Amino acid sequence: MKYPNGKKSDVQCKPVRNTTHHDTSRRGMTLESEINKSNDYYLAYKIANIHKKPTPITIVNVSYPSRNKAKITEAYFKIPSTTDYNGIYKGRYIDFEAKECKSRTAFPFSSIHAHQINHLADVLSHGAIAFIIVRMAYYNTDYLIKAEDFLLYYNDTDRRSIPYNWIKDKGHVIANTYLIPVDYIKTIDDVYFKEELDD
Repeated sequence: MKYPNGKKSDVQCKPVRNTTHHDTSRRGMTLESEINKSNDYYLAYKIANIHKKPTPITIVNVSYPSRNKAKITEAYFKIPSTTDYNGIYKGRYIDFEAKECKSRTAFPFSSIHAHQINHLADVLSHGAIAFIIVRMAYYNTDYLIKAEDFLLYYNDTDRRSIPYNWIKDKGHVIANTYLIPVDYIKTIDDVYFKEELDD
């Protein structure tokens, strides 16, 4: 398997489906489901319009038990060509990837595909607000990492991962509540719209 920097990571960190959280209010929910719940809240209260892109599939076989009923019997997931989420907030295009990480020490570059990194760089060049949400599961903490910071580090290192200390230093902690389990819009306000909020 080829990784974005051509090297295989020795840090074990993959998208996680069932992460055990210390906070009981978040128990049993994945990062994806919590972001989706947050997006539903933003949409319902007309705060932002952001959605998860469906994962593309290749259909291999279809069964037709009757004339008006088709049933997919074999299909394969394709690698997504872009990032997980996109939408609009305060007139700005929003685009981001979300990853969960079990490692205590680092987030490996192998967790994000090269074409997703290229996509973040591309939308950033057009003026988008682009970032990565990383859940460091061991610490039960979500971070927003600006795409520009991620790309600077990615393009200027021989390492195969981002150290956790760098994430703590450059990343922005995302608050969570019962209604908005991953309140990244508040973090966007703090990081990207702070000057407007201060006026």
